[in-house]
Amino acid sequence: MAMTVVPLAADPTTGPSRSVRDVVPDELWDKQVGLLMRDYPYDSVMATRVLGQGYVYLLTAMRHRGESLGLAPSRLVDIGVHTIILDTVAYSALCDKHNGGHFLHHVPEVGMKNDGSVLRTAQIVAADGWDVDLPLWADAADCGPCHPGNDSH
Repeated sequence: MAMTVVPLAADPTTGPSRSVRDVVPDELWDKQVGLLMRDYPYDSVMATRVLGQGYVYLLTAMRHRGESLGLAPSRLVDIGVHTIILDTVAYSALCDKHNGGHFLHHVPEVGMKNDGSVLRTAQIVAADGWDVDLPLWADAADCGPCHPGNDSH
């Protein structure tokens, strides 16, 4: 499986793109990759990709808290997000550190939306300096089942 990563070009002001591996402790990363491999038909490469995009989505959502941007992950990225938030102790610590102590709630909707919010979210993730693994965001035509217009996922 070929992986297409869309890196942000290095900017003299902001520098090269950021790595989620600088944010997540190795032990937690390895555990969550293992959980993805346990629960989905992923090898370590795919699990790493999905988890990484889940983290960059959440960190972007936290950075833009209160902006009502209507951020939404793709279905694949959402799998990574769920793996992260289900480990509530680690997720709470992530919110404390990167969201000013505010818990980023998960408020799923039943209906899926097709309003371009997933690809707009990927653009915001990239603009924030994270690498975007574009194939993981490509299922955007029928995604984004999260509560729009508030500070939740």
